[in-house]
Order: sequence, then structure tokens, then C-alpha cells
Amino acid sequence: MEVNMKKDDNMDYLFKAMLSLKTVDECYAFFEDLCTPQELRAISQRLHVAKLLTENCVYNDIVKMTGASTATISRVNKTLNYQAAGGYQIVFDRMKEEEDK
Repeated sequence: MEVNMKKDDNMDYLFKAMLSLKTVDECYAFFEDLCTPQELRAISQRLHVAKLLTENCVYNDIVKMTGASTATISRVNKTLNYQAAGGYQIVFDRMKEEEDK
């Protein structure tokens, strides 16, 4: 896994804070305090778009299912195919493992 994001203490602190959360309700509380509703919708939309792209859905269907613009879908697709640090796949694999339990 190649990480291109510049690491710093503030980012480390944020990620450690996220890792400390134990339930979905705790995540809701933390992210409600941390982000605006629009920021959360944008982040969750990108994750949904990435999942659909990895399932080989076509852009038009993704637009209909998520409301994302084709520009957003293209950016997520570019990240998945050309700039991927592997983060999306790690999350999708681990979520699949949890579903299969």
C-alpha cells in the first residue's frame, strides 16, 4: 500500500481518534461534531460511488443511485485506478469479511 498523503501530527491525531470509536452511534456523534452535514454527505457519497465502481456499475446507474455528478464519479474512478493508496479496497475487504461472519 503506497500512501501519498503527507503525514503530520494533526492527521495522525484525527485518524487515531477515528480508530478509537467503537460503534456506529459513536461515529455519528463524532462526525456530527467534526463535519458539516454537507461534508459528511460528500464523503459518504464518494465511498458509495467507489463501492459501485468496484462492482463494475456504469456511470449513468451510479448517478441515478447516488445523485453524484459525473465529475465526482470520474474523480473517484481516477483515484481507484491511477492514484490508489489501497484504502478503499482495505475497507471493502474488511467490511466483506464482517458480512461473511
